[in-house]
Amino acid sequence: MSNRISEEKTEMIYRQFKLVFFLFVIVPIVLLVLFIEFRFRSFEAGIPPQEPSARDDARMEIDVMPWHPVEGQRLYVPAYSHVYHQEGEPYFLTVTLNIRNTDVEHEIVVTSVRYFDTGGKELRSMLKKPLKLAPLAATEFVIERNDKTGGSGASFIVEWKAGTEVNQPIVETVMIDTRGQQGISFIASGVVLSEGNEE
Repeated sequence: MSNRISEEKTEMIYRQFKLVFFLFVIVPIVLLVLFIEFRFRSFEAGIPPQEPSARDDARMEIDVMPWHPVEGQRLYVPAYSHVYHQEGEPYFLTVTLNIRNTDVEHEIVVTSVRYFDTGGKELRSMLKKPLKLAPLAATEFVIERNDKTGGSGASFIVEWKAGTEVNQPIVETVMIDTRGQQGISFIASGVVLSEGNEE
């Protein structure tokens, strides 16, 4: 008899505990979520609509273009035939020189692509004759990984011309190696040495 009374008492205490837990834990959490949702919606409704140009600081009207069209350039482009790692050991890379005509209407002519080593000595010319690039066309020149003549400070001198003022091409090198489970890749951009279309 006493065992039965004890079980009923335990069950009653358990029910009371569940009720208290529901009232003091679950209900406040639900009310808090509803309150936050209501506050968020009222805050969102209070924000006045704006034009895209007024809220986007990255878009702005300018009076002068940040670049200028040119008729030709001589560019210096870094090329890393290898980089150093671990205890100063050379890590050999494949180098791709990429030249992209960014003008949508006019062609350009690549007149010279020369490859130099770390000491500044010209190793070879990559062009036998001038190369015409149509609007938005691109070309590339590859220095293979096993060509170690350039060294860590290798470079290209690229010259191009156009018959009229055109958008400047993008000239850059991509260095990459994917041996084993690890790889390395990075890009270097060309630097303008001179501009114009002088013969």
